[in-house]
Amino acid sequence: MTLPNKLSFVRIFLVPILVTLLLTNSHFSMPLALIIFLLAALTDFLDGYIARKSKQITTLGKFLDPMADKLLICSALISLVQISRASAWIVVIIVCREIAITGLRSVAASQGVIIAAGKMGKFKTVTEIFAVSFLILNKQPFGEIFLWTAMLLAISSGVEYVVKFNKKIKLNY
Repeated sequence: MTLPNKLSFVRIFLVPILVTLLLTNSHFSMPLALIIFLLAALTDFLDGYIARKSKQITTLGKFLDPMADKLLICSALISLVQISRASAWIVVIIVCREIAITGLRSVAASQGVIIAAGKMGKFKTVTEIFAVSFLILNKQPFGEIFLWTAMLLAISSGVEYVVKFNKKIKLNY
């Protein structure tokens, strides 16, 4: 197994630890939650960088990396809703977008097509990382501003992905 894929598995492994720390919602658990979250976010950057640099891009990695990202961000956001630090309706929009894009990726992959994330999707991810970080720290209004921005980027990048999908995939309705 390649190092990038191992890093994606580490990110997945960190998700339940992060959720446990967030839902504990204590004075001591939140700094630890932030450290775990940022460590997991760092693995996202590193696995992609290492995979491209060392030409270790694998079929498993193409599936695992985005899945690990979605598990991390969605779990963190849902946990933040539970402890009243994030607006549920915004998180629902972001999570629904992630599920919809994952479904489209699966359809594309079933036809042998990989649709790369666009720049808007990358901006969305960075904005989500800032939003979650500020929300973990309970820093308002920064957390809420980044969360709103992440939602708008989620919608925009979702539309961008659907357009790419429609150009590359011909569905029989």
